Amino acid sequence: MLIALNLQTSFLTPPMAMSAYYLKGVQSKNVELMEIFKGIVPFLGIVIFAMILMYIFPGIALWLPETLFANK
Repeated sequence: MLIALNLQTSFLTPPMAMSAYYLKGVQSKNVELMEIFKGIVPFLGIVIFAMILMYIFPGIALWLPETLFANK
């Protein structure tokens, strides 16, 4: 799960920022790339906060698989 969240972060931030460049490609020419990056900041904060929570409390990510696949 941490790897997946880290990959999500790389899709939102430069130099990769594939989602930002894709959005720039499908938007009109009036939207600047810097404006897209400013809009990404709140979502990036949420992803980083979730990564910190999952690093400190790994049970958040492990609760559902342990519940579903527990041998009873």
